Amino acid sequence: MHSLPITSPLLAITGTAAFFIVLAFIILVALPMIYYLLTLQSVLKEISPENRQMPPEQVWLSIIPLFGIIWQFLIVSRLSDSIRLELDKRNIYAEERRPAYQIGIAYCILVSCSIIPYLGILTAVGGMVCWILYWLKVNDYRNILIENPLNYLH
Repeated sequence: MHSLPITSPLLAITGTAAFFIVLAFIILVALPMIYYLLTLQSVLKEISPENRQMPPEQVWLSIIPLFGIIWQFLIVSRLSDSIRLELDKRNIYAEERRPAYQIGIAYCILVSCSIIPYLGILTAVGGMVCWILYWLKVNDYRNILIENPLNYLH
């Protein structure tokens, strides 16, 4: 009796196809994530140490699978509070009570909901839009901090 080997379409991908799949992953996922995390880290570095609610290097913990989903909520909260404290210290007005918090939490919730069957694709798309908007807003605050350096009176 002959048995047919059980194969998976993913196991059949080799050579050139595998290279392009890995390349697409790097370009579409890894590079944007690295630039995003570098942005968050640079914002925290612009904030004086006494106002930082987390060390800048801790943003990289979000690349840990599954843990990163929960960690994003903490990053959004702590970064928002850090920005607020720094803006207050520098006497810079911001319309938001918690800078970038609302769009950041929307991003986190939508991305977390992307694991829900059927609904997941919609929340993933919405999460990606909110992620980009959050990234841009956080970068705007970084630019505000750079343009308004803390001047010590001593």
